[in-house]
Amino acid sequence: MLRLLHVVGSSLLRLWRSRRDLLLENLALRQQLAVLKRRQAQPRLRPLDKLFWVLARRFWSHWRQALVVVTPATVVRWHRAGFRLYWTWLSRHRNRAGRRPLSPEVRALIFQMAAGNPTWGAPRIHGELQMLGFDLSQRTVARWLRRAPRNPEPAQRWLTFLRNHREAIAAMDFLTVPTLTFGLLHCFFVIAHDRRRILHFNVTRHPTSEWVVQQLRETFPFDSPHRHLIFDRDSRFDADVIAAVKAMGGNPVRTSYRSPWQNGVAERWVGSCRRDLLDHVIVLNERHLKRLLSEYVRYYHEDRTHLGLEKQTPERRARADPGLAGTIISRPRLGGLHHRYDRAA
Repeated sequence: MLRLLHVVGSSLLRLWRSRRDLLLENLALRQQLAVLKRRQAQPRLRPLDKLFWVLARRFWSHWRQALVVVTPATVVRWHRAGFRLYWTWLSRHRNRAGRRPLSPEVRALIFQMAAGNPTWGAPRIHGELQMLGFDLSQRTVARWLRRAPRNPEPAQRWLTFLRNHREAIAAMDFLTVPTLTFGLLHCFFVIAHDRRRILHFNVTRHPTSEWVVQQLRETFPFDSPHRHLIFDRDSRFDADVIAAVKAMGGNPVRTSYRSPWQNGVAERWVGSCRRDLLDHVIVLNERHLKRLLSEYVRYYHEDRTHLGLEKQTPERRARADPGLAGTIISRPRLGGLHHRYDRAA
């Protein structure tokens, strides 16, 4: 009964449709029937079939009612894909408007001027280029200046200073560690540059400048054997800390803004400590963290080899004789996270 009512209702609606709609619907149904009659396990629409439905959607408002093979959303996706392809082709083949692209020679000249004259801005470089006969705008110069490679000279000067004075340089920094109860513990440490030795470390929940000064006194109870002490721009390293370093006979050296590489030895120890230990444990409290760090510092000094020390350890671990034969013994460190290997006597 319901099927009969549906057929009668559809017939009545078709009587009110225009002849154009009936012809378009007939064409759409025939096109889908041709797709279904293809000898394939699953009907596949060819590019011409997709183009037919994209055009039908463009010029026929009742196209959804005759669509059976695919959903309307699929046709919309085809149309958008065609739109992207069309504009991609158009942008590649049409005549370019606006200014000519900047030649590699001019770009190299801009980079050369920026590297040779660090105080020059876009207006100064643009003026020099105009004097040389180049026709380009100041905005173009400013845009390419932002892409200019950083001048390596300041970094080279800093690295040369570190290499030439590493026996007299120490560095200090903080390492933050989350606890089981979602608190934060702050580990203060001082590291020597020459043999990468940890001179002192301590843990607290509330670090202050007065606490840092006390740690420096414990690190250097007498005059500091290290002439230079490097630290970053942490607010806890304030004027009181600088005065304390000077009173110990040291030279405080503060790094530049956003330049962690200038305190690279301390930053590298932080990364090593996290990868070797802290990423594999959950710290309970200050006592627990102190015990873990004490074991790690012992492992770091006596067992762990370093690339910067030519694969040696800070405490100068003895190398085995190449001709010595014997059983290799594995000694666990840090609860089994790492091992040390020695030959049995």
